[in-house]
Amino acid sequence: MFEQTFKNIDDILHKDAGCGSELDYVEQTSWVLFLKYLDDLERDKATAAELTGQIYTPIIAPDYQWTSWAAPKLENGNIDHNALTGDDLVDFVNIRLFPYLKQFKTTADSADTIEYKIGEIFSELKNRVQSGYNLREVINRIDELRFRTHAEKHEMSHLYEDKIKNMGNAGRNGGEYYTPRPLIKTIINVVAPEIGHKIYDGAAGSAGFLCEAFDYLRQGRELSTQEYQTLQKRTFYGKEKKSLAYIIGTMNMILHGVEAPNIVHTNTLAENIADIQEKDRYDIILANPPFGGKERAEVQQNFPIKTGETASLFLQHFIKSLKAGGKAGVIIKNTFLSNTDNASISLRKLLLEKCNLHTVLDLPGGTFTGAGVKTVVLFFDKGRPTQKIWFYQLNLARNLGKTNPLNEQDLADFVALQKHAQTEGDGVADSENSWTLNIKDIDPNTYDLSAKNPNKKAENALRQPHEILAEMKALDEEREAVLRAVMELL
Repeated sequence: MFEQTFKNIDDILHKDAGCGSELDYVEQTSWVLFLKYLDDLERDKATAAELTGQIYTPIIAPDYQWTSWAAPKLENGNIDHNALTGDDLVDFVNIRLFPYLKQFKTTADSADTIEYKIGEIFSELKNRVQSGYNLREVINRIDELRFRTHAEKHEMSHLYEDKIKNMGNAGRNGGEYYTPRPLIKTIINVVAPEIGHKIYDGAAGSAGFLCEAFDYLRQGRELSTQEYQTLQKRTFYGKEKKSLAYIIGTMNMILHGVEAPNIVHTNTLAENIADIQEKDRYDIILANPPFGGKERAEVQQNFPIKTGETASLFLQHFIKSLKAGGKAGVIIKNTFLSNTDNASISLRKLLLEKCNLHTVLDLPGGTFTGAGVKTVVLFFDKGRPTQKIWFYQLNLARNLGKTNPLNEQDLADFVALQKHAQTEGDGVADSENSWTLNIKDIDPNTYDLSAKNPNKKAENALRQPHEILAEMKALDEEREAVLRAVMELL
């Protein structure tokens, strides 16, 4: 039901003059979906209060509740045909509803409340749907959805993730917001956070790491009241620079079940890392910082190792922000391992001396759909220097792309061997795709950590015809996706 509804809404928004791309579809679907979800959440809370003999005070005033303006119902359960539509609906949303919701940011008791988050969301958003008749259709579709049971909420959040994923094919840097969920789940399984840990992503994007960490910590267990409150209030922290990503990430976490996520709209790199104190540090860091960006000289002044490379600045921030004994899983360009500029050499030296870089996962090209850059995942603990690094090179029998994305089964061998590497000592987890590097064997002048697999069998110089055809097909699909994105923007 959710999947078809989202498709129908995209078709409606595609016809609207105010929505030009998948990014707009996601943004506009999000705020309407959020208000419907909020209405169901309020009803659940009212029911729970009634069962305990308490009185629930709604967050939203009667005139602005979903059932008043969006979906007033007749006795038969159908939406009243007199419900606002056309110009009347657009005027209500733009002139009354958004300003009302925006003011929650100033009237909320504190920043860690859902009221404050509502205010933040609607301070950043604007209604882009120009036709009130299109907006009425969108509202009617979303009103059909229910978020009352755990299964319904799980299905909805899963499909919302799919919509965020599609932003990566929509131009305007949408791909920055999305990291493949199988990779996120694998990183979390290796880092293995526990309830009570403070978990941080300083480049939160659509909050995929934080959402999946929340699901990981809840999985297969009945939470006590104290554990639930810990997860709600004192576990997940994030920062995000871009406005749309911040809004999508905040709503994504709320839709996953974290009512007042601690995500801040700020430029993480504008903070001087010399100012980070013990109270500012985290037990777990999970992140995929943007790569390829260039930061201005004044931003570089916030870091001891000066570089314009965004990801390198983020890595310095993460090392400083990690508690002693803390654990991290960070995605970065694979050129980090071998770049010969002074900043890269100094950063590798810093990482190896301050942290135990125990595992490097070398990912194939195409892991990030639409991005040709190759990446690695760095797994490290803070508090003792690196002695040995276990490398795993993910070699797949197929080319990754939009129609052949990375999946959890692709990473199963890595997860299994990585556990052996950490618990059973040298050589046990070495294989055709994995090997151990002793830090004593690296060049102390360059700290080169290039992922050169000594165990990989020599390959035939000539590829098989089916391999060439498969690569040609994948390249054609990537080219078509780019062309579609370009056409949407014209």
